[in-house]
Amino acid sequence: MLSKRIPVLIVMTTLFASCGRNGRPPAPPLQVGILPAVQMDVPLSHEWVGTLDGYVNAEIRPQVEGYLLRQVYKEGSSLRQGDLLFEIDPRQFKAVADQARATLARDQAALDKARLDVERYMPLVAEKAISQQELDNAQASLRQAQANVDASKAAYDKALLNLQWTRIVSPIDGIAGIAKVQVGDLVNGQRVMTTVSTVDPIKVFFSANEQEYMGWARNWAAKGGDKGSLTLVLSNGSTYPLKGDTFLADRNMDVKTGTIMLAGLFSNPQHLLRPGQFAKVMADIGLQKGAIVVPQRAVWEVQGNPQVAVVGPDNKVDIRPVTVGSRMGSLQVIEKGLKAGDRVVVEGTQKVSAGLLVNATPASSTPSPQPVGSK
Repeated sequence: MLSKRIPVLIVMTTLFASCGRNGRPPAPPLQVGILPAVQMDVPLSHEWVGTLDGYVNAEIRPQVEGYLLRQVYKEGSSLRQGDLLFEIDPRQFKAVADQARATLARDQAALDKARLDVERYMPLVAEKAISQQELDNAQASLRQAQANVDASKAAYDKALLNLQWTRIVSPIDGIAGIAKVQVGDLVNGQRVMTTVSTVDPIKVFFSANEQEYMGWARNWAAKGGDKGSLTLVLSNGSTYPLKGDTFLADRNMDVKTGTIMLAGLFSNPQHLLRPGQFAKVMADIGLQKGAIVVPQRAVWEVQGNPQVAVVGPDNKVDIRPVTVGSRMGSLQVIEKGLKAGDRVVVEGTQKVSAGLLVNATPASSTPSPQPVGSK
């Protein structure tokens, strides 16, 4: 019996020895960076989708009808008030002006003769050399001649104005749009030739509901209508570097949509902003006291549900669903799910999972507003 057990013991000893040689030491805990959730007073802000529009948009239409002779301006270029845009064939208008000038000269000559007749007849009437009726007729002719001159002068001025209008100039400083007519087209006042927009400054229009408007209006009034109260976030996610001012609020709420139209004004010296662009407009609407704030990079979403990884006292990860509030740059307000002092993972969030043991070290901090009670 003993001889039969010896081979079995040898085999078992060999297996244990083999397992000992091939076994791997346990992996060290995952390294993550953490920051504490902070309680602080934060400004409440709201964002709206806005549409940019020129401060002034001038639709260029001809004042006279004629064939377009040439386009002078360069499309998309900056213009000054009075710069020439288009020229309409002026020949017919010059002919009309010449004819009107000749008519005015003829009527002026008739007026001069009528005035001389009156001056000559007046002493003759006193001497009884001619009748009073002849003087009355001469004076009536003088008045008629004066009326003819006035009418001819008005016609001449109108002809000169029409001739001047064959040169179509920019009425404002701004950016010229693409031409909507071509050389040789017959143009008239019903046809838009191009548009010139003043883009520095530039307006942004956005609609707010009644509650948003009241919060914004109270906060704006409390600060004395301070300048630079608006922030613009462009479609690529970048923040426009210059702050904007409140420009206007419409006179009434739209009863159909329950919103009011607001407008902001932004300086645009580089002409980066153009009419028709979409952007988000952000404005402060109050102050939230004692809010829980974490870096925005600590929050991620799973099927639309925001979550945060919290490291407990035992250095194990707890994945918590949270309710997020407003954002302030790189900071995120947490409405529900966290308390002040919770250690949230901000570096290594892609690798953590619930119950995972980690080695947590402080991460690089993010600039933040003043905590509650700080000076």
